[in-house]
Amino acid sequence: MRKIWRDVLIFAVFAVTIPLIIILLIRFTPLPPVHEMKHAREALSQAGKERADTYSKKLYTEAKIYYDSAMVNWHRQNARFLYFRNYDRVQMFAELSSKTAGQAGENSQFSTKNLKTKLKQKIDSLNDIVAEINKLFTTYPLTAETRNRISNGKMLLEEGEIFYNKGQYLQANRKVADSEYLLNSSYENATTNLRNYFKLYSTWKSWTEKTINDSKKNHEYSIIIDKFSRKFYVYQSGTRKWEFEAELGKNWVGDKRVKGDNATPEGMYKITRKFDSRNTKYYKALLLDYPNEEDLRNFKSEIARGSLPSSAKIGGLIEIHGNGGKGIDWTEGCIALTDKEMDQIYKIARVGTPVTIVGSMVELKYIVNR
Repeated sequence: MRKIWRDVLIFAVFAVTIPLIIILLIRFTPLPPVHEMKHAREALSQAGKERADTYSKKLYTEAKIYYDSAMVNWHRQNARFLYFRNYDRVQMFAELSSKTAGQAGENSQFSTKNLKTKLKQKIDSLNDIVAEINKLFTTYPLTAETRNRISNGKMLLEEGEIFYNKGQYLQANRKVADSEYLLNSSYENATTNLRNYFKLYSTWKSWTEKTINDSKKNHEYSIIIDKFSRKFYVYQSGTRKWEFEAELGKNWVGDKRVKGDNATPEGMYKITRKFDSRNTKYYKALLLDYPNEEDLRNFKSEIARGSLPSSAKIGGLIEIHGNGGKGIDWTEGCIALTDKEMDQIYKIARVGTPVTIVGSMVELKYIVNR
């Protein structure tokens, strides 16, 4: 009987002791920071979705390094005996990774929003410049280099807008920056050239006023050609009667200086001869008295100053003629109209009809602010 009780007692002791030992072993076994590591992975994943690898690269890289350090330490501790493991550094690096990844995501959101705002402002500003270029310089004879820079600038701007609309702001920023350089410099050069050209506006204004006043006083027809606006105006008794689109010399900005410069002259001229279709290859034509006395004086003055070579020739045969309607400036210095318009002008024109050619009848500030 005693033996039975002793066995029962031993069994009871084991029944209580073994589970207690197991509980104590489990309780004091170092556990890896699984939750912290999971949180770090999720934070990195979220930062990646927010493009932190692009817009907050430094912080995002730091977060990844912290996570990698946590993994290295985890593997190192796992290689040790169970009760000698210490996951404190694993937890520290995991928490640092989570915190840094969160900062990277927030910073990326801010940087993206800030860059997006700045890009939108730049794109809008450059589109305004493109609109001004189109308004002022589409038919203005800029140099081939300037025209090429404007074309490249427009193309880069379009590419930048495509990247912007796709949310690829760094790529958009590079394209827009290159576009900004080309468009701004080209626009500045072109407007400087234009402002210099319009310094003659007071002279043009006096010519047009005299032409209109003479038409009013003499009750006659007169013609004024506004080169910048491509307008051909017919006045009768001081009142504007007709308005046509004019096509000019390929290099129309400024006065005509020499033969072959493809420039349409500026000044106050008169019709000296009328050619019907049998006597001109341009349907019908009205010959002007270019060069007049003022043209000859200016030409001789340039020869004397050395701004033109002594071998230069002043040229001539400047006409108002037909075969126009091409939509471009194509003549060698003449003014072209459509054949139908030329019929109208031919009927009312006579030898002696005034033809005044100016750079513009409108002051530049009003053209720019239209």
